Amino acid sequence: MIRSATLPIQAPVPAAASDHNRLRLFSGSANVPLATEVARYLGLDLGPMVRKRFADGELYVQIQESIRGCDVYLIQPSCRPVNDNLMELLIMVDACRRASARQITAVIPYYGYARADRKTAGRESITAKLVANLITEAGASRILAIDLHSAQIQGYFDIPFDHVYGSPVILDYLVSKNLSDIVVVSPDVGGVARARAFAKKLDDAPLAIIDKRRQAHNVAEVLNVIGDVKNKTAVLVDDMIDTGGTICEGARLLRQEGARQVYACATHAVFSPPAVERLSSGIFEEVIVTNTIPFSEENRFPQLTVLSMANLLGETIWRIHEDTSVSSMFR
Repeated sequence: MIRSATLPIQAPVPAAASDHNRLRLFSGSANVPLATEVARYLGLDLGPMVRKRFADGELYVQIQESIRGCDVYLIQPSCRPVNDNLMELLIMVDACRRASARQITAVIPYYGYARADRKTAGRESITAKLVANLITEAGASRILAIDLHSAQIQGYFDIPFDHVYGSPVILDYLVSKNLSDIVVVSPDVGGVARARAFAKKLDDAPLAIIDKRRQAHNVAEVLNVIGDVKNKTAVLVDDMIDTGGTICEGARLLRQEGARQVYACATHAVFSPPAVERLSSGIFEEVIVTNTIPFSEENRFPQLTVLSMANLLGETIWRIHEDTSVSSMFR
């Protein structure tokens, strides 16, 4: 079951009943359920569009209504299959540009290739920057993304970039559970800023850090916990869960150090194998994620809670369209 968090925001006047009738919303094939929820929040229908694949695998997109002079929002996370979904987004942007849209906003709930944000060895590509170049050259006017793996990716774009956070949705749910003796845990040193901001919103809960050494891609060794977690409810906070190796090893270490309960929170549920087996092993009381990436039934397990980002995305789109503050939602 996907839960919609109650955010401190007011639903907008439906676009059909307002003067702002130039707002158009389209969805790629990557996460149609999320796009449908966003459209419902905005009081809109998703725009008609033909998407198909030719026999040789090439993608085809056609917008089936006039968008001349309109502000178009294209919802398409670049999740698995990453290359197909990214290419579909580029084609959608190009189609809208050639259809004379006034402004094209690429709404990317999950930004693929974000982990390739710098060179860590010789002869590597900075693929996050390459993706930024491709989206810009295709004709996007603005980017809206949620919880980038690395905030510096905003600087890879020379167009406006709205970076919003999934933390209000997750925090709203955690507060409703009335947990006691919380300690917020960062799974590595790189996530300390994210965990500290999370802890501040939980009545300045104490912070702990897991010392981790990454041996290779998707391989990490957890070494030590910095901070007191004994007899506390540990809340592990990260931007994504991929194979689940790091966060599960961290949870085991927290149990060894005396944590009474362990919760995992992440915005993006990438869930590459064997993530589901690891996360459902009983080490977590609950694994809390959002629907920036669509879920298949085989990736669901009893400890999993999926929260909807639709209200937050819809409100952000409305504020961008109305030229009002987005950052004020997170104060």
